[in-house]
Amino acid sequence: MNAPDLIRFTLDGRAVQARPGETLLAVADREGIALPRLCAQEGLRPAGNCRACVVEVAGERTLAAACCRAAAPGMQVQTASPRARHAQQMVLELLQADLPESGRTRGNEVDRWAGQLGIGRPRFAPREQPAPDRTHAAIAVNLDACIQCTRCVRACREVQGNGVIGLAFRGHHARIVFDMGDAMGASTCVACGECVQACPTGALSPAAAGNAVPDRSVDSLCPYCGVGCQLTYHVKDGQILYVEGRDGPANQGRLCVKGRYGYDYLRHPDRLTVPLVRKPGFPKNPDATREEARAAFREASWEEALELAGGGLARLRDAHGPRALAGFGSAKGSNEEAYLFQKLVRLGFGSNNVDHCTRLCHASSVAALLEGIGSGAVSNPVRDVALAEVVIVIGANPTVNHPVAASWIKNAVAAGTKLVVMDPRRHELARIATHALHFHPDTDVALLNALMHVIVTEGLVDEGFIAGRTEGYAALAENVRGYSPEAMAPVCGIPAETIRAVARLYATSRASMILWGMGVSQHVHGTDNARCLIALALMTGHIGRPGTGLHPLRGQNNVQGASDAGLIPMMFPDYQRVGDPAARQRMAQAWGVAPEALDAEPGLTVVEVMHAADAGRLRGLYVMGENPAMSDPDANHARQSLAKLELLVVQDLFLTETAALADVVLPASAFAEKWGSFTNTDRLVQLARPVLAPPGQARQDLAILIDMAAQLGLDWRHHGDGEEAVARVFDEMRHTMPSIAGISWERLRAAGAVTYPCHAEDAPGEPVVFTDHFPTASGRARFVPADIVPANERPDADYPLVLITGRQLEHWHTGSMTRRAQVLHAIEPEPVALMHPMDLAALGLAPGATVTLQSRRGEITLFAREDDSSPPGTVFVAFCWFEAAVNRLTNPALDPVAKIPEFKYCAVRARPGSP
Repeated sequence: MNAPDLIRFTLDGRAVQARPGETLLAVADREGIALPRLCAQEGLRPAGNCRACVVEVAGERTLAAACCRAAAPGMQVQTASPRARHAQQMVLELLQADLPESGRTRGNEVDRWAGQLGIGRPRFAPREQPAPDRTHAAIAVNLDACIQCTRCVRACREVQGNGVIGLAFRGHHARIVFDMGDAMGASTCVACGECVQACPTGALSPAAAGNAVPDRSVDSLCPYCGVGCQLTYHVKDGQILYVEGRDGPANQGRLCVKGRYGYDYLRHPDRLTVPLVRKPGFPKNPDATREEARAAFREASWEEALELAGGGLARLRDAHGPRALAGFGSAKGSNEEAYLFQKLVRLGFGSNNVDHCTRLCHASSVAALLEGIGSGAVSNPVRDVALAEVVIVIGANPTVNHPVAASWIKNAVAAGTKLVVMDPRRHELARIATHALHFHPDTDVALLNALMHVIVTEGLVDEGFIAGRTEGYAALAENVRGYSPEAMAPVCGIPAETIRAVARLYATSRASMILWGMGVSQHVHGTDNARCLIALALMTGHIGRPGTGLHPLRGQNNVQGASDAGLIPMMFPDYQRVGDPAARQRMAQAWGVAPEALDAEPGLTVVEVMHAADAGRLRGLYVMGENPAMSDPDANHARQSLAKLELLVVQDLFLTETAALADVVLPASAFAEKWGSFTNTDRLVQLARPVLAPPGQARQDLAILIDMAAQLGLDWRHHGDGEEAVARVFDEMRHTMPSIAGISWERLRAAGAVTYPCHAEDAPGEPVVFTDHFPTASGRARFVPADIVPANERPDADYPLVLITGRQLEHWHTGSMTRRAQVLHAIEPEPVALMHPMDLAALGLAPGATVTLQSRRGEITLFAREDDSSPPGTVFVAFCWFEAAVNRLTNPALDPVAKIPEFKYCAVRARPGSP
């Protein structure tokens, strides 16, 4: 800013400068002047209602709240004049008088400021205060400590966009309320905890923390979804007391219920603390209860377990060949673990039979992106929604699956961005959308081609972008001419005029951005769905600029990084195809082996591994941190296939449904027990630090991999252990992966987060990519036409309902962690099926009754929940419930390109369940 634009005034007798619109409080902070404040907090709109920050302005009759008052030229301000100081002290003393003297309020912000201003014990009697509210599992409400600063109100409404908390009544009767004066536990609170983090007095506090004071704090990351929120663990005596959001690039202090309260699984009694080996005479039973499964194992030493596991795999390899073995790595593990795991499979097993859960979530998105634009990663970070004029969210429910990302979308809409939601189900974002298109399930291509038809036929394309940066447009344009909105409206269920309005809105905006989830990808036509989204962006030129682009929202905390690191059967690290001789030459040189030692054939995918095991072609499987017995489609078949293996080795935290079928179980380290780098959905490489030590004899995953490698004839002991081992593996990664070549371990440790691609150590990283070219052979992006392909299994008279699977807010993936977190389990403890009221009525069921769902592959019984967000004729079930594993029902039919199963569509029937 030019000096003439600055505002010059006097603050406590010194000449200072301010930017236009800058508050007196902000200037005081910058000048090092301690000015009390309670209602003011960075990131919240100023309110000025606590009056603790009042200052005296020369010539003015009343004192001014420094948090709201902007600097003006020539202003003379005193922050500690007798008049201002007396008012500040009186405010604090009156507030302090009402605060209870207890451990939960001691040392709060009122006390700290009172101490700094020399205020002793209050002279005033406390007023009558409301009773505590203990109805919520996560948040304790003690309004006797509330000073009505409204930080919680603003945090709930303006930051997270939830609108649960308000300030009701007037004067002496004013108080904080939840919804319409409901108890916290009965309100619509989603337990994000933003209000707890904002509260200055402890009136809202973590229910489980009590009065304990932490003895240390550790900065790290959230272990759940792909948003990659930075957070701080507060620890005492080896136990995590509570978690707070940190000012990271992806979250700026925000968290969701899982990130804030889903941590105590770390010390759950079910944690594996010693290696386990299956007892003789205990066959593998896919239907065993948890108690029966545990009884089938005995404890073993690490030496015995490693010899049986690694040595056993080596013997199967030597007897039956490299392709008799396979490995499943984990998107929950670190980049270093993913890299070393795929290296172990490729060198130790001798094949490319390595995969992970990306095959089950965004494999079709990645396939289409690689085909169309040459990169499987996102083009723009989530927070670019703030720079977009139009945002499309399709096949995703961010308020449940990516709540912090959803908060940025809500903020953008509040600031004027137009939101278009496209989804068969009506989720929370539809409430604030300009257009909500609830199309019929399985009709994505019909709707998207109709949108493109409008853009092409009405001349709304960006001809310059198409001519200069793409290829294949003519074939695409010709293909969509047969998909007019009038023809597609009966197919997808969206009126033609709505399709036209949305197409025009998206195409004609200055900047439009598309975000999508697994509602797009988990179909037999998932690759076609993603091809259409790519074509929409390309034909309108909405890519390569801030506020535009394509963003498949990643489901797990490191699914992006695990894929980048080569944990997929057809790619080496950095998406180098295994069939490319030049790629094999590069990797062989990096790994110190002959190129012939690397398999040139793509390996088996997750579902193909199960078929190979069932057929007897696959004899041994090493699973690190995955639970295919719960996450694979047609889980009955998956469990039977796992049980047929001659040797199943599972490395995990708990005796999961997959570990229950193992021959050897290796106790591993949890996220908060190790060093590692993780790559979020924005391509942001971030550092996680250990908070606690692994329990019992559990070991670091990287150390286990090194020991397993030794059993397979690979000597990796030079990596060392602890942080040293992680740093050495990361350094090897950056020298085999050009995308992260500029990110050293030292840089990551200092900065905490760096965006890739980052090709040089002095490069800042590139949040927005494809600005002037695409990473393809021609430098151009490619249009790929798509036509309607129906779901593999359609409803009929016998199975009249459509089953849609996904996640619930409180639980994540297969539930092995979140269902062992006390708060999360308390909020959502029982398996539920979300059904439309009309479907429940047709079955004669009341909400809360049990319902049995049956497909051609299996059946489950769970509780019915009335939910009009699911359209009539559909049922939604999360896949986290082990006692009602919905993937026993799902269809293993695959997308022919990406080999991803059709989780989002299969035919089921429903009947009343057992009482």
